[in-house]
Amino acid sequence: MTSRTGKAGIGSTLGALMLFASPASADWSLINMTQGVTPWSNAVYDLHMTVFLITVAIGVVVFGAMFYSIFRHRKSRGVKPAKFHHSTAVEIVWTVIPVFILVAMAIPATRVLIDFEDTSDTEMTVKVTGYQWFWGYEYIDEDVQFLSRLDRDSDRARQRGSGIEPASVENYLQEVDQRLVVPVDTRIKFQITAADVIHSWWVPDLGWKRDAIPGFINEAWTEIQEPGIYRGRCAELCGRDHGFMPIVVEALEQDEFQQWLAGQRGEDLAETTAGADGAEDNDDNAELASR
Repeated sequence: MTSRTGKAGIGSTLGALMLFASPASADWSLINMTQGVTPWSNAVYDLHMTVFLITVAIGVVVFGAMFYSIFRHRKSRGVKPAKFHHSTAVEIVWTVIPVFILVAMAIPATRVLIDFEDTSDTEMTVKVTGYQWFWGYEYIDEDVQFLSRLDRDSDRARQRGSGIEPASVENYLQEVDQRLVVPVDTRIKFQITAADVIHSWWVPDLGWKRDAIPGFINEAWTEIQEPGIYRGRCAELCGRDHGFMPIVVEALEQDEFQQWLAGQRGEDLAETTAGADGAEDNDDNAELASR
């Protein structure tokens, strides 16, 4: 290889690296795992980044040693290859070190999985049922249940010949007619099943997904820390309209959620509150009368 050819090769390599590194302002979160809004999703994200950094460090060490050896001991420098073909010490080292690395990664991973499987001490329960092709939600012990389907605007726009541009529909194929509303800072247990075929309930910001299987109930839990709207969809290829099963979770503050829950029951929260206050007043009056 001539010096001119070598310089040209190095220049091409540097140019390719510069092109790869040019979008400095890019949102790298789009190509990374979602951090989420729950303690468990944050634990999974931290675990993911820990394992990622470990693998990057291993890659740097292994490929660094390999490229250094290729450059340093190349034939053009007159280096002659070693004659040995077996080293017990080296084999022990490259067996023991990976074992320690795997154990170091397995311990935090096991802790996270055990924590996720523990659905005890939950404060409310939501049953999720997958249908072809929509979702059903039931708030256990709250006398509230409803179906959640693809919103009408998206449903019309997806029809052939509707004349509606999908781009003109806000949150096209990501909106529903009735959202799953939950309170923040509440440990919620989900019981997930299906009535027909296998679905999978998945909201990335919650940090997990669970298969919805007819005849089985899978459990999971979450505790959303930030009010907001979090979107997901069926993660199982469940049928021809699989792509039209969005999930929208709306997390509200506790008082707002209680108002929403009362509205779903057809109750007037103001009357309920007034009634409770009135009951307290009556109790106070009865206590005073007894004195």
